[in-house]
Amino acid sequence: GQGVRTGASMLSSYVQGIIILVCINVIAVTGVSLLTGFTSLFSFGNAGFMAVGAYVSAIASTLFHVPFLLSMLAGVLVAAVLSLGIGKITLHLRGDYFLIVTLGFGEVVRVLIEFFDKATGGARGFAGIPLKTNFWIAIAFAVGSIVVAANIIHSKYGRNFMAIREQEVAAKAVGIDTTKFKQMAFTLSAIFAAIAGVLFAHYYMYVTPKMFNLDKSSEFTIT
Repeated sequence: GQGVRTGASMLSSYVQGIIILVCINVIAVTGVSLLTGFTSLFSFGNAGFMAVGAYVSAIASTLFHVPFLLSMLAGVLVAAVLSLGIGKITLHLRGDYFLIVTLGFGEVVRVLIEFFDKATGGARGFAGIPLKTNFWIAIAFAVGSIVVAANIIHSKYGRNFMAIREQEVAAKAVGIDTTKFKQMAFTLSAIFAAIAGVLFAHYYMYVTPKMFNLDKSSEFTIT
């Protein structure tokens, strides 16, 4: 009886762990969907924004003992500000050029994390992050991200995203500020990625730069 109960408990924990990771990926992929699916902008920088969210929140939680939600807010704000800066520089680029710049951003973030090893732990990783991401928090954020994305898509903003996706020149001709709405989609995508990064860091309690490499961005785009 005791062995059966222990086995069931372990299975339950294992299943919950899988669901938590699925929820984290759902949040990140939802952000990619808003950007790529509705404005046709392909980005390989989402792993970089995920890393920003993970590391900023981890440092805030671990070194400065900031409450979990405030550390999440810090990670999201830094990612959003970075996306605004990158967007202003790159969103006038078309096709593969924008993709290459975002790919470069993701790699720059990873290299900088390794370079500033005193703050980030460098290549050996950042440990001691408090466990804050549980089953219900992951579910809540995943459902919330889908609800927020669905509301955006069915609003005038979503219709403008789709107009840009279908024919950007025609969208400009009818008065849509295409640069503004592409920037909005890019920043929203970065925010979703940062939230996923925060939850990821506070679930694993340990992060390394290799967790946020090009393969991670490719995985989100393919999904």
